[in-house]
Amino acid sequence: MFKLSDVFILIAVAISFVVSAYLWFNGYPQHGIFTAIWVPSILGFGIYFRLASLASSLEKNR
Repeated sequence: MFKLSDVFILIAVAISFVVSAYLWFNGYPQHGIFTAIWVPSILGFGIYFRLASLASSLEKNR
């Protein structure tokens, strides 16, 4: 069900979230917000690449 690339994307999202929370609660709120913006960006790229992979596999099956 999950490919190795999906796992790496989820690990990157988790790391970004943890770093963001760490920065936020340790007195660097602007850095924390900046890092928190990475979470949806990484997920968006992951979704895009997953859909591109599915589209190319569908083209091969025609």
